[in-house]
Amino acid sequence: MPNTQITANVPNMVTQYIARQPIFNTDKSIFAYELLYRDSSDNFFPVGTTDGQATGRLFFNALMLIGIDKLTANQCAFINLSTDALLDDFPKLLQPKSAVIEIVERAGNIEQVTKRVRSLKQDGYVFALDDYDGDAKWEPLLELVDFIKLEVENPIIKTNIQLKKLKRRFPDVKIIVERIETHEEFTTLKDAGCDYFQGFFFARPEMLTYHNVEPSKLAVFDLLRCTSRPDIDFDEVHQRVAKDVGLTARILKLVNARSGNQNLEITSISQAVIYLGEDSIRQFVRVLALSELGVDKPSELTKLGLTRAHFMLLMLEPGGKEMSERGYLVGLMSVLDAILNMELGAIAKEFCLGDDLSSALLCFNGMLGATLQLTRAVEEDNWLLATKLLETIRPASEIDIVYKAMFVAREYGDEVLASIIEQA
Repeated sequence: MPNTQITANVPNMVTQYIARQPIFNTDKSIFAYELLYRDSSDNFFPVGTTDGQATGRLFFNALMLIGIDKLTANQCAFINLSTDALLDDFPKLLQPKSAVIEIVERAGNIEQVTKRVRSLKQDGYVFALDDYDGDAKWEPLLELVDFIKLEVENPIIKTNIQLKKLKRRFPDVKIIVERIETHEEFTTLKDAGCDYFQGFFFARPEMLTYHNVEPSKLAVFDLLRCTSRPDIDFDEVHQRVAKDVGLTARILKLVNARSGNQNLEITSISQAVIYLGEDSIRQFVRVLALSELGVDKPSELTKLGLTRAHFMLLMLEPGGKEMSERGYLVGLMSVLDAILNMELGAIAKEFCLGDDLSSALLCFNGMLGATLQLTRAVEEDNWLLATKLLETIRPASEIDIVYKAMFVAREYGDEVLASIIEQA
C-alpha cells in the first residue's frame, strides 16, 4: 500500500480535544453521551471561549471530520448549541436523528429560538432544554423539547418538586438530572420518576483526542466573501476548496453525512460542492468563520498535496474536464494519511471516494493510479519508472511534458502557499 513519505514536522496538524460524558438510564446502562468542547488535555470548558466559538469548533472539527457515531460509539449524542448557531440552522449540517440538540441555559432571543425549534422539529430534529431553572422565559420551549435537563439542588427535595411538576405538565417529556454525585441522590431521584441520570457518581467526562488539519485563514476568508453574495458561484467555491486540504476533507465528510445511506460516490470536489447546494455551503462557511479556525503558516504537506493535485490535473487534461478534476482530488487526498494519521484505506472509505478513486489511491490502479504513481516517481527522481508510466498515460508525449507539468505544478503550490502566508 502506498504511503506518503513526508512525515516531518507538520505546523498545521494539531491535536484536537473533545470530552464525552455518559447519560445513564434507571438500570445504570448508558443511554447517550453528551459531547463537550475542550481545547486542551485539561478536562474543563476553556475560559474565555464563547458558546458560539465552542459550537463552531465542535461542529467543524469533531462532528464533521470525525463523525458522531465514532465519538459516541454509536450511542445517542447530546450536543450543545449556541443561540446564533441554532438561528443559523447549524443543525441542518447533521442528519435529523443523529443527535439531540441542547438549547443552553445562556440562550437569548427566546422568541426566535422557539420559532426555529418548531420549524426544525417538523424536519425531525430532537431537542433538549439544558439546565432548566423554572424561569418563565422557557415556557414557549417546554412544549417543544423532548428532554428537559435539571441540576441537583441542595436540598434535593427542591429538585424532586421541580421534577414532579414537569412530569405532571409534560408526561411525554423525558427528564435528565445532572451533577449527581452520590448513590443517595441517584436513588432519591429515581424514586421521584427521573428518566435519565448524569454526574460524577456515574462517570466524569472522558477525554478523547485526535489529529486534525486546520484550513488556512485565507481560504476561510475567501469562502466567506464568495458565499456572502446573493447567488453563489459554485465554480468559485470549488476553486477555493480545491486549494485547501483541510477544507476538502471536511466538505467530503459533510457530503458523506448528508447523503445518509444513498451510496453516493464522490469523484471530484466540484461534484461535492454542487451536491451540497447553496444553503449547506453557506452553513458550512458560517461554522468556519464562527470557530475561528486557521493557522498562520501552512505545512509542507499542504504544499505537497497541492503540487500533486495540480500535476495530475495537467497530465490528465487530454482526458477531459471530469477526468482531470478526478485526478486533482486523488492528488490532494494522497497526503491525508500523513496529515490525519490514518491509513489511506480508512480515508478512502470514510470519504466515500468510490472504487475507481479508492483503487487509484491504494493500489495505483487505472489511469488515475498510474498518474499518481507517475507523480510519486517524479518526486523520487525515478525517471526510468516515470518514462514507462508516461507511455501508459500519454503514449504520444515526450518526457519533456512531465518536466513542464511538474514545474507548473510546483509553481502553483508555491503561489497558493505564498498568498496564504502573505495574508495570514
